Amino acid sequence: MTAELGAFALVLALAMSLAQVGLSAAGRVRHDATLRGAGEGAALAAFVAMAMAFAALMTAFVTSDFSVANVQVNSNIEQPLFYRITATWGSHEGSMLLWNLALTGMGAAIALFGRNLPTGVKAVALTSQGALGLLFIGYTAFASNPFLRFAQAPLQGQSLNPILQDPFMAIHPPFLYSGYVGFSVVFSLAVAALVEGRVDAAWARWVRPWALAAWSLLTIGITLGSFWAYYELGWGGWWFWDPVENSSFMPWLVGTALIHSAIVTEKRGALTGWTVFLALSAFTFSMLGAFLVRSGILTSVHAFAVDPKRGVLLLTILGLASGTGFSLFAWRAPGLAPGGLFAAVSREGALVLNNLFLAAATVTVALGTLYPLIRQALTGEAISVGAPYFALTFGPLMGACLMILPIGPLLAWKRGELTPALRRLWLAGIAAVAAGALGWVILSPRKGFAALGLALGAWLIAGALSEIVQRVRIGEAGAAEIGRRLRRLPLAAWGMTLAHLGLGVFVLGASSELAWRVEAARTLNLGQSVSSGGYSLTLQQVAPVQGPNFTAQRATIEVAPPHGPAFTVTPERRFYPDRRQTTSKVAISRRGVSDLYVVLGDEQDEAGRPAWLVRAFYNPWARLIFFGPVLMALGGAASLADRRLRLAAGRRAAPAAQVAAA
Repeated sequence: MTAELGAFALVLALAMSLAQVGLSAAGRVRHDATLRGAGEGAALAAFVAMAMAFAALMTAFVTSDFSVANVQVNSNIEQPLFYRITATWGSHEGSMLLWNLALTGMGAAIALFGRNLPTGVKAVALTSQGALGLLFIGYTAFASNPFLRFAQAPLQGQSLNPILQDPFMAIHPPFLYSGYVGFSVVFSLAVAALVEGRVDAAWARWVRPWALAAWSLLTIGITLGSFWAYYELGWGGWWFWDPVENSSFMPWLVGTALIHSAIVTEKRGALTGWTVFLALSAFTFSMLGAFLVRSGILTSVHAFAVDPKRGVLLLTILGLASGTGFSLFAWRAPGLAPGGLFAAVSREGALVLNNLFLAAATVTVALGTLYPLIRQALTGEAISVGAPYFALTFGPLMGACLMILPIGPLLAWKRGELTPALRRLWLAGIAAVAAGALGWVILSPRKGFAALGLALGAWLIAGALSEIVQRVRIGEAGAAEIGRRLRRLPLAAWGMTLAHLGLGVFVLGASSELAWRVEAARTLNLGQSVSSGGYSLTLQQVAPVQGPNFTAQRATIEVAPPHGPAFTVTPERRFYPDRRQTTSKVAISRRGVSDLYVVLGDEQDEAGRPAWLVRAFYNPWARLIFFGPVLMALGGAASLADRRLRLAAGRRAAPAAQVAAA
């Protein structure tokens, strides 16, 4: 009965989305407050219905209702309760239900929290959001229904993919999808502004909180996925330029450019067309990511290989949604006001340059991701584009972007002076040169790019701190004045500093890990050792272990560090009988901000004695790679918490709303 209730709720959500479109559009055309209110109610009802459908599927997983095909394929009785719950979104069908839950939730958020929006803009935004709901919920209901039943229920299920049975991978999709779908609100607000002809500073103020929220959630989602790949897959890395990784990175890059562009539109009324274009592009790239992951066009550990017909449907949805948005943009673009004038050397100029580099970087990632797929579709020839391409194309563009990042906040609006801004960054410059020179001396010249990365990381961190120093006049004012300025510093300023600081921490960690990483691999008998990064690892024993739904070989390895007492690590080799699949459980020992990373390989026979392949990585400063993005997301959250950001749009919109009412 639970599955039937879920199927009914899914169809009900589809009907409510249709009502949301019709009522909101009619309310806008007829200027009828009652119809507009009914459209808002339909948006709330669509979310409630989708929440019921999602809860029904989760209940089927928790109770192990194997008559539901989705449950039978992705769960079994021995599977721990936590992973039975998270298996709800561990399949293509379940993940699409999660996507729709986030999508209808965003529509409900517009209805509830969009009180400061002009009535016309809000009605059209709800119409657009409802139309997106129609497309994606319709796809789920008719092409990817998670509630299909077997005629005869099996006694046992097949279990969730073992590599997805991990806490970080379990919470990764909700954050990632919330970020993806968060950009749908930005998309709908852009469509509404184009229809209403209201692309102005107030519109940018409405868009920026939604863009910040989506960007922050996407940052956390990408970081969780990267950390999962780092410690779960056993290859020792945290980024592979995999097409599925790139599919989430592209909307993040566009979202970063959108946030900066919206600041210029909000403060100076400039770059209106560019800001709208980025708002449409952010969700377009999110939909492109959904297509890449769920179309079956990719083979990846985190892609769903499904019926290609579903891929055609997703591509059709992408074409309809983005095509409508960009057609509206082409219609309105000639009439968009150019906005305020500004000199090349100004804060606006720095933000524009930042945007150009981010846009070019996004194009290079898109080209490297899509070109092999397009070529294979046209010629049948399979090729791969790997890290060397991205290092030579993406690296220089982002390097230039990072160079100008600390300078922008120190320039004046409209017309600035470069020399005084650089003079304020002299300490940051010294720190960057020192870090780069030290890296060049320690590293071989062949790793000059890593030394440059160290310099850029130091430049970003010191530059972010210098901006705060300038704001509170440390070294110029007294302690009481500095304290007063610190207390009055807006949260948005702290948010910007945290975001830029986090980016510098990430760059520093990534450059250090790539430069000084040490890897060693050796087949060991009991009692034999291998060394990595000054650590000596001795294999003491390998014993069988019984897990809740797996069996494992667990190694006990004694580690003698260069300094301090010895310790042990216990990597495992796990076998999941239901899936007939073997995985590695990596042992990671945190040494400050660095990691000792140990992987146990398959058992082998060496001269009649059992032996195991042991791989050990010393990853210096690897923790900074994941700590930096957390700081960036906290920066976005701090900016969102700034009350001025949430309320100023209402103050700006009030006069226009009063004129419309009159």
